[in-house]
Amino acid sequence: MPLPEADRERIVAELGREPTPAEAALFENLWSEHCAYRSSRPLLSAFDSESEDVVIGPGDDAAVVAVPTSDEADDANGNEDDELYITLGIESHNHPSYVDPYDGAATGVGGIVRDTLSMGAYPIALTDSLYFGEFDAEHSRYLFDGVVEGIADYGNAIGVPTVGGSVAFHSGYEGNPLVNVACAGLLPADRLVTAEAQRAGNKLVLVGNATGRDGLGGASFASEDLAEDAETEDRPAVQVGDPYTEKLLIEANEALLDEDLVQAARDLGAAGLGGASSELVAKGDLGAEIDLDAVHRREPGMNATEILLAESQERMCYEIRPEDTDRVREIAERFDLGCSVIGEITEGNYTCSFEGSEARSASSEPRGSETVVDVPATYLADGAPMNDLPAESPTQPERDLPDAAVEQSFERVLSDPNTASKEWVYRQYDHEVGLRTAVRPGDDAAVMDLHEVGVGLAISAGAEPRWTSAAPYEGACAIALENATNLAAMGATPLAAVDCLNGGNPEKPDVYGGFAAIVDGLAEMCSDLAVPVVGGNVSLYNDSAAGPIPPTPTLAMVGTRAWDDSSGRNTDADEGPTHADAGPSTALAGEGTLLVVGDRVLDGEPAGLGGSAYLAAEGSDRFPSLPTNPAALVDRLAAVAGRETTTAVHDASHGGLAVTLAEMVTSDAGASVEIEGPASPVEHLFHEQPGRAVIETRDPKAVREAFAGVAPVHELGSTADTGRLEASVGDTELSMSAATIAERRAVLDREMD
Repeated sequence: MPLPEADRERIVAELGREPTPAEAALFENLWSEHCAYRSSRPLLSAFDSESEDVVIGPGDDAAVVAVPTSDEADDANGNEDDELYITLGIESHNHPSYVDPYDGAATGVGGIVRDTLSMGAYPIALTDSLYFGEFDAEHSRYLFDGVVEGIADYGNAIGVPTVGGSVAFHSGYEGNPLVNVACAGLLPADRLVTAEAQRAGNKLVLVGNATGRDGLGGASFASEDLAEDAETEDRPAVQVGDPYTEKLLIEANEALLDEDLVQAARDLGAAGLGGASSELVAKGDLGAEIDLDAVHRREPGMNATEILLAESQERMCYEIRPEDTDRVREIAERFDLGCSVIGEITEGNYTCSFEGSEARSASSEPRGSETVVDVPATYLADGAPMNDLPAESPTQPERDLPDAAVEQSFERVLSDPNTASKEWVYRQYDHEVGLRTAVRPGDDAAVMDLHEVGVGLAISAGAEPRWTSAAPYEGACAIALENATNLAAMGATPLAAVDCLNGGNPEKPDVYGGFAAIVDGLAEMCSDLAVPVVGGNVSLYNDSAAGPIPPTPTLAMVGTRAWDDSSGRNTDADEGPTHADAGPSTALAGEGTLLVVGDRVLDGEPAGLGGSAYLAAEGSDRFPSLPTNPAALVDRLAAVAGRETTTAVHDASHGGLAVTLAEMVTSDAGASVEIEGPASPVEHLFHEQPGRAVIETRDPKAVREAFAGVAPVHELGSTADTGRLEASVGDTELSMSAATIAERRAVLDREMD
């Protein structure tokens, strides 16, 4: 994609001359939508990114948040003076995953892990949120299979567990799947590194894989609609990953940090070396002199532009004190990694020289070592003008419900690929490597053991395109609330979130209007929940011959729960906590009363089936209403989930109450449910109003008291050892065994194995 003429004119006015070919290519990529957020940055100020726990918010490779701990936990672990930080980052690899699903997804994992390393953190958990066309389409299953395999092979090889995420199938992704990957890392406070250059005179050192021609133009490729021939024509723009080198890079990064050798760091991702090095020095309001001939390469005959923009994987750019470069080289060699001192930080412009370049010289230097780039770093990294685009506000459809028998609808919704079991996906991941995973995939949220401070870190990630297709603003609100509810169901209090905002071509007013609505909805609900959005990623131009994708606001949210040592938790870090320590399961224990919290339809409010699995995006009912006090609801749910008398908790969302109850039933514990209310059986069973949870408790009175004045509480029935779901809803009776439910929900296993 050539540099737009308007941008060229602006650059010429700034530089006082025509840009060299290398400069033009750098501006094209760094001023692309993918890097500069030209259409989305004006909207992002809606997010609140601050709290007393936020150490570093948006703008760095990853956000950094302090882990809150209780005084009791500090005393018990003997580390009251050792503050612990977590890092959070998320990125998209959408276009590459369409062209090459395996490498596109794998390198997405590698990139977000390196973003974690650049902050001085060790990666401890990954989540993947994946979106494909309809499941019955052969091409969708091909992409699905390749993406999951790529994530599994890369994550398993580098030893970072993939513990959560989501999978959605929707016709809007037929020509443009989405692959959104998040990573959490861990570091002591005194180990923190940023991507801000510190001092002129320090050296820039490139560590990792040799540079090749793979991934050329990846940033600009990600900033345009996918063409029909993208799978063949755009393959050179897709990077190729090497997880075994990434694992060596992870350990080398640890060694460099152990010896306090790193002054600043940046992962080489979009726009390659040119992007990483210019952004690093620009953040410090400095410049650099870079010798492109010094870059270690694996292909002969590379020109300056190729060296600058290649997105070869497993590479890091470090700021190193001059006296430490030899030691950095020794550590790199110990881990069998390439190492090049490629330049020096200066107080001047960002300049790059290259011997024998075909580019015209920007100075009077003799040919043989030409200056191919000579621009102000801050102008290159941050000078892109923002777009002022028209937007059309989306509207919700009018009520128009299909007429279907409840029994057949229950069977259909259970076996819908969107509500079906995702075990086929997560059983391919090594989700226990690292010995921190206390709650594995399959529950409302995963939980990692931060034994250093006696805290469990709960993680939830995902979005629901059917919600945001029906109502972008309200659907985005619901996505934020659902992720918070997932954490609360594990007894965790939400701490912070990162988002990946995916949209279509922003130059289309209706598309941009939907995108603006999901930004506002996500920001509004996160603000209401007092959850700072500390970082994220934007991916636009997700259009193809099949049309634009649904507006898709993936959210990855974390929360904390103090371990209750009085419950008998084994605090031995080698053994780790049990699920019981980390929070209640979604599976029934078979020993209590079943309650539903937050269901306003049972209180007589109008039901809304818009965006539900029941309608499967074919009906036109309005999206359900949102709770009036979501923060208090989440807070009370987290408290109730932490009680000894609470034996099971499950967020009620996709598929409605019917699927929630079906997922809770096991071969050992069944449920007998009776629902009476003003709505129809279909509406009671299948509406997907956010902010609800089903609770199994031995003390229903205490649960009612906890939610008094915050959310309605209704008794559904009781649990027993029947291994069946028995539900009476008005004049409708449902009956199904746990074994049959499991068989209906195993559609991915049947079709993919």
